[in-house]
Amino acid sequence: MSENQVSGPIRIGLVADEPIRVAGLASIFDQPAHECREQLLPVIGSLAELLAGPALAYLVIDLHASSSSLETLDLIRNARPDIRLIVIGPAGNDELVMSSIIAGARAYLDLNAGPEIVRKAIEVVTEGSIWAPRRLLSQLIDRLLKVPETHPSAATPRFTTRERQVLELILMARSNREIATQMGIEERTVKAYVGRLMRKTGVDNRIKLSLSALNLSLAPQKSSK
Repeated sequence: MSENQVSGPIRIGLVADEPIRVAGLASIFDQPAHECREQLLPVIGSLAELLAGPALAYLVIDLHASSSSLETLDLIRNARPDIRLIVIGPAGNDELVMSSIIAGARAYLDLNAGPEIVRKAIEVVTEGSIWAPRRLLSQLIDRLLKVPETHPSAATPRFTTRERQVLELILMARSNREIATQMGIEERTVKAYVGRLMRKTGVDNRIKLSLSALNLSLAPQKSSK
């Protein structure tokens, strides 16, 4: 089921540093909507203008030429934590990928992605899913949750198997409700797991929890029951 419950066109904000790249992104929407899908309507403007529009739930941001990508993503997260991002950026930059996820990205595409792939990713995100066709997200999460052989156990919190599952889904920008649905548990149980993860890692919100996993590569030495 689509995340967007309102009939009619779905407005997609477009942000890029170069006008030619904005025009290229806008051309993706010239294609007619696929059968059983809502029409996608591009909205072009500055980042500030687009973030000020409360009706805009999705944003495609091209980080091709941005020299302050992480600051831009942090700005978006602070201004509109509810917005769903489709990020286009360089391949191989794990920090940028994870920061994009933390900022609300539901898709991360490398700069070589063609128009058809970008369009497909946008459609998948507007339907409520995550686009990770080239194992970017899954490989990064695996790396973050993998235990380094030489990592001292005293410096690493011990997570249960269920806590690891919750942490993995948090890193994939899933909401508590989405985590509960995927794991087959109640939302209040998810909140309890998140609270325990925060206490174990010494943080006070889920954004810091994700940043801790990114910056410190927090992971358990072994699972406990």
